[in-house]
Amino acid sequence: MAKRLLDFSDRTAIAGVGYTPFTKNSGVSTLTLACRAVLAALEDAGLTADDVDGLATHRVGDSAPPTLVAPALGLTDLAWHLDQFGGGSVSHAVVGQAALAVAAGVAEAVVCYRAINARSEFRMGGTGRGVPLSPEVQYQAPYGYVAPPQQYAMYARAHMLKYGTKAEHFGQLAVTQRANAAKNPRALMRTPITLDDYLASRWIAEPFRLLDCCLETDGACAVVVTTAERARSLRRPPVLISAAAWGGGTSHLSSVAAAADPTVTAAAALAPRLYAQAGLGPGDIDVAEIYDCFTYSVIVQLEDYGFCAKGEGGPYVASGATSLDGPLPVNTHGGFLSEGYVHGVNHVAEAVSQLRGDAGDRQVPGAEVALSTAQPGYILPATSALILRRS
Repeated sequence: MAKRLLDFSDRTAIAGVGYTPFTKNSGVSTLTLACRAVLAALEDAGLTADDVDGLATHRVGDSAPPTLVAPALGLTDLAWHLDQFGGGSVSHAVVGQAALAVAAGVAEAVVCYRAINARSEFRMGGTGRGVPLSPEVQYQAPYGYVAPPQQYAMYARAHMLKYGTKAEHFGQLAVTQRANAAKNPRALMRTPITLDDYLASRWIAEPFRLLDCCLETDGACAVVVTTAERARSLRRPPVLISAAAWGGGTSHLSSVAAAADPTVTAAAALAPRLYAQAGLGPGDIDVAEIYDCFTYSVIVQLEDYGFCAKGEGGPYVASGATSLDGPLPVNTHGGFLSEGYVHGVNHVAEAVSQLRGDAGDRQVPGAEVALSTAQPGYILPATSALILRRS
């Protein structure tokens, strides 16, 4: 029997975005950060807490769940909430599921947020905590192979060996994104860097240097999801959610697929579903906010989302294609490498700003369609992504 799927393309929209400052030490709890970001997003949309009937987040043992954020905001009867376990791979699934709930009439206004004290409190891959739940970890932990830079480094090295990808390709991405961050007043790191600066930065886990790695950041970000019709009556230009896809399978840490080709991510399987839902293809994307926990994660996703052939991600970046004036501006805010790491949601918010035309000095002229992606499924067996469109 054929599946009957709810088509919610362009039926929902992001009506507001909100941020807290991005810092190395917020000085407040993740609950406080979450509430501040939610209220900022509502203010941006021209709404109040009384208009909210849904909250959604994702977390990995940190952040603040909706059941705590709701009473802190004075909400007593949420119609829908989502507290998704998982790292960056589910960051865009949270927004997609909120859109699905709104399109189905379960909720009218859902605020998706991520709050994280990832520098002063819960450091990703840091010591003094239990290892992740993935069953493969029992075979890795005895050898000290548990931190994300170590795991991603192996995939990056595989790409280098198979396709000739160079350190300079990773470096050019870091340099380009720092140039974008220099135009972003929110960014933690705004001082321009050169390729020589990149090559001189210290090793973290070869082939990764310090400037290959995302920032450890305290902060929060939120977006308001409501119906497209309602969004058109609110304060800011609505940005339509044209496609939202998420899914997963076997872990890339130990699956047969990984053994066959570790240079292919879960994004390669998800991309066709995402593009089909929107009725678009890679050539229709004007700006891309691509999950950049490490420089390599951008290069491999450029390939797996169809912007260049497999193995050509490094030369594609080196050509200048991903710069603000290139054919595909990528991580226009500086990304996690330079703006700050809020575990995915700040990519969505930047895509919204680009499509509303209010991104200031980093604005991509005429941007109408944006791709925003999650962690591509290496560490957790899942990924997710959104295609957003100017209304």
